[in-house]
Amino acid sequence: MAAPFVYLRPTVEDDGTGEKALMKAAHDGNLGRLKRIVKRLTKRNGDLSALFSINTNGCNVLHLAACAGHLEVCRYLVEELGGDVNAPGVGDTALGATPFMVSAQSGDVATVKYFLDHGGDLVKADDKGRTVLHHAAGIGCCKVTEFLLSKGVPVDIDCGRGTPLFWAANNEQDKTVKILLEHHANPNIIINGTTSPLMSALVYRSLKCMKLLIKAGADVNCNGSMLTPLLLATMHGGYTNFIKLLLKAGPDPNIPDDEQRHLQRRKALIKSKADTAFKQKEYKIATKIYDLAIAHGESATLYANRSVCKLLIGDGEGALSDALMCECCDLIGQKLATVKLQLTCYSRSMNKPVMLSWTHTI
Repeated sequence: MAAPFVYLRPTVEDDGTGEKALMKAAHDGNLGRLKRIVKRLTKRNGDLSALFSINTNGCNVLHLAACAGHLEVCRYLVEELGGDVNAPGVGDTALGATPFMVSAQSGDVATVKYFLDHGGDLVKADDKGRTVLHHAAGIGCCKVTEFLLSKGVPVDIDCGRGTPLFWAANNEQDKTVKILLEHHANPNIIINGTTSPLMSALVYRSLKCMKLLIKAGADVNCNGSMLTPLLLATMHGGYTNFIKLLLKAGPDPNIPDDEQRHLQRRKALIKSKADTAFKQKEYKIATKIYDLAIAHGESATLYANRSVCKLLIGDGEGALSDALMCECCDLIGQKLATVKLQLTCYSRSMNKPVMLSWTHTI
């Protein structure tokens, strides 16, 4: 299963001259060639800062050297050209990640230490609320995770989108989950009232992460969350081993959620939690919660929302099926519902993703 964490090591082409060659040399760690290209590019005006405005998928030349762990190239870019180790990347790929953050993904402790010694911000977050520790734990870099923790980074640092433990569980990284728990990470922090590390490990089917979390004292009922792991697991096929693990840990099977006595309130609460997960771009989690909402009562809106989620996680067939279900919903006695669908497709002629949208009134 593809994890939701994006490893920032973009493919870089080389046209032999100019900007692409600059990025390729940095990406490959070819310091000699990089220096020759820099000299050629700055020959006319000598503006070194302009080199860092060149980007590939929102990543500048320092990002590319950092994510590959090319220490000597990074040293040259920082000390001789004035590269900023905390410069945020731009766009939907880089998502505000800095060279310091992506250096953690390289797994090279020496490079990470270099950036830290040259002003790397340990608590700065990218556009998804991930610090350098989130990046290390989320990609499974054990040595870097341990190094950062040794430098005093709070193990439960949370900039609004979850702790490093949550991101590690979200990406099925049981080794960094173990390290974080050994440093007393809290397995029971609920993320925006919607999910937890245990719930995330369940959604992404990481039995190893779940075992580690439960052993460390994770609440198998996820009190404070919108629903329990056991309820979620029993709603879907293929979760037999997970259900056995949860039952062995002793959850209360009689507490499906916090609003058991009030069906309508529960239905509204579930939908709001699904909508929250969607806004946070946790599309797979949102899909699971929309499943539960639909089980409490079908509606065209719920099917439309789940359709978009399925499309965004690559389930085109499921997205189409849900879109068709919008027309099959029994809306007798209800007001007409207007459903707006937006689908992202890749246009070969325009060579970029395009958004298609339409409204449908039932």
